[in-house]
Amino acid sequence: MATKLGNITFYADDPPELARFWAGVFGYRALTWKEPLKSELLASGLTDADLASRAVVEDPDGIGPRLFFHHASEPKSGRNRLHFDISATPGRRPTAEELEAEKDRLLGLGASVVRLIDQSWGPWPEHYYQMRDPEGNEFCLQ
Repeated sequence: MATKLGNITFYADDPPELARFWAGVFGYRALTWKEPLKSELLASGLTDADLASRAVVEDPDGIGPRLFFHHASEPKSGRNRLHFDISATPGRRPTAEELEAEKDRLLGLGASVVRLIDQSWGPWPEHYYQMRDPEGNEFCLQ
């Protein structure tokens, strides 16, 4: 039996805000601490402060992994050891206009551009944006 990726966890300065950003990127929905879930979590020993320092977003179709956001104990420093490569047009290479439109959409959500990469890696052309989310986590938009 194959395993399936369950959660991708982010340590964040502001978990709810970073969760809203990534929900917007992927079209995910935020899981809110509403009843009866909130009472169940509080009954298990979590506090209101614990809930305020965490957030979860999920793929509405249940296909993609859940993104979990937990409060970081210290500020981010250095580059990520892992990052997302996000497809502007899943399943095919985007046109220049489609890539620009998706870059602009992500900027509107709070991302920033690091640089545009336009080169070849051997026989493969590379044309993508290195970007950062609102807390400085790197990702690429291709």
